[in-house]
Amino acid sequence: MSLPLSGKVALVTGASRGIGAAIAQRLAADGALVVVNYVSSAAAAQAVVRDINADGKGRAVAAQADLSSVAEGVRLVEETVRLHGRLDVLVHNAAYLKTCDLATVDQDTFDAHFLTNVKTPLFMTQKAAEYMKPGGRVIFVTSNVTKISAATPIYLAYTASKGASEQLVRVLAKDLGARGITVNALSPGPVDTDMYRNDGKSEEFAKTIPARFPLGRIPVPEEIAPLAAFLAREEAGWVNGQIIMVNGGMAV
Repeated sequence: MSLPLSGKVALVTGASRGIGAAIAQRLAADGALVVVNYVSSAAAAQAVVRDINADGKGRAVAAQADLSSVAEGVRLVEETVRLHGRLDVLVHNAAYLKTCDLATVDQDTFDAHFLTNVKTPLFMTQKAAEYMKPGGRVIFVTSNVTKISAATPIYLAYTASKGASEQLVRVLAKDLGARGITVNALSPGPVDTDMYRNDGKSEEFAKTIPARFPLGRIPVPEEIAPLAAFLAREEAGWVNGQIIMVNGGMAV
């Protein structure tokens, strides 16, 4: 019996660690050839690729691109198609986060958030749409900071950029949906990743977060990835333009 993503090519940005790595591994387990994007962590990306390729669990290759550059993001899409013949699933997971509040935000910090989290994904999607066929999938990874009290003042620019990316999902779903390509987002709460552990929050604030989950703990990336895998499947074809929270009941 064939796997649900057999014959598909998936590109996952920021996939050398954390949620991106878990999504790459899950899509590969479902049969996709996965392009594991990284910026500078070549060793980490190759480790993800080796794990996927080991014992016939899946197929993956690593691809470097710095998504703080629109040109680099577009190149990544073009190279994926050139090397692998197609692009069926595009997962926008790469993100920039630097804590700042109203008093400390500057224009460079603001622009860096919107470039990596909004502008590059938009123009990567524009390029991907040239190659995607009906049944294609575009998946954004946003954040519950757009919805819940975790959006403290120190996440000012990050929250604004993630809110903007959610609006892209809604508009692009109407545009690309007419061609049979769906656009959705999975919106996790805090997840135990390097970004979460090193994003500048105070130790005192960090200690309060597990209690915000009904289960009393912070999830791991492997608990987020299954939603991306579902959205990539044919069965999810009637799910379009949705921002789906996956936070264990932290926000309902």
